[in-house]
Amino acid sequence: MTTQTLDSSAMDKSVSKNRMLYAVLLFLGLVAPLAIYPVFLMKVLCFALFACAFNLMLGYGGLLSFGHAAFLATGGYITGHVVMQWGVTPEIGILIGTLCSAAMGFVFGKLAIRRQGIYFAMITLALSQLVFFLYVQAPFTGGENGLQGIPRGELFGVISLADNMPMYYFVFAIFVLGFALIHRTIHSPFGQILKAIRENEPRAVSLGYDVDKYKLVAFVISAGLAGLAGSTKSLVFQLSSLTDAHWHMSGEVILMTLLGGVGTIFGPVVGAATVVTLQNYLSQGPLASWVPVILGLIFVICVLIFRSGIVGEIQKFAKKNFS
Repeated sequence: MTTQTLDSSAMDKSVSKNRMLYAVLLFLGLVAPLAIYPVFLMKVLCFALFACAFNLMLGYGGLLSFGHAAFLATGGYITGHVVMQWGVTPEIGILIGTLCSAAMGFVFGKLAIRRQGIYFAMITLALSQLVFFLYVQAPFTGGENGLQGIPRGELFGVISLADNMPMYYFVFAIFVLGFALIHRTIHSPFGQILKAIRENEPRAVSLGYDVDKYKLVAFVISAGLAGLAGSTKSLVFQLSSLTDAHWHMSGEVILMTLLGGVGTIFGPVVGAATVVTLQNYLSQGPLASWVPVILGLIFVICVLIFRSGIVGEIQKFAKKNFS
């Protein structure tokens, strides 16, 4: 009885600490644009959501996709098109873009989910490249020029998003909702089964779980959230281009996730913030042409030395010295 009481007390303290941490981070997010350029923060939030969506699949489902750029670009292009041509409000445009990315994720998943390891990765890469060449030729994407001048519009037809401050809080709200969905998914029974599949798929099969169905659902959720990130990004920068559909973007999100820490809840956020900050500051100096090389070196160092990523290594250090 005493042991159960101690375990319950320790769990309550852990939950209390987590709630306090989330409250502090939420407060920092609300006041951040008062000290930092809002457009830079919005870019970080968009890529952080993209990386979190990818981490749901890689870190908790054990599925390495080289084609997640297709979902980011699809959300951006569809949202940009419906906002410009149909005149819908931004929240409706984002919803349509997100649903289209989720639908594409369902198709991709149906084709690739029965494969594992490098075969799964190569199929997703091939499908992503097909989408890239489709967007090069499709008339509604603007080809190599992309969609330019996408209007931010008015939220719910009332709040103008032309100014960066209201736009920032709209993007921040989207990120919080996306992050909360991922957090709830990870800590739900579905998330626990997903982790079991990642750790030992044959055993999960022997227990009667339809592993392909669970992986497909995770893939669709991840694709939809990646599309949400792309849709939001297209409104922030009023642009949707082929850069988002290129396989380099799939490589970048892998770098963000590995750098921050695969399988950690905050790792992708830290990784995305680190990569976006490096790109932003290095591109303005004499090392602008060396940005890909520098990011590549960081990736190699991370894989060789910091295998758990920034957040993962911090958690290991804290557990070892303060537990």
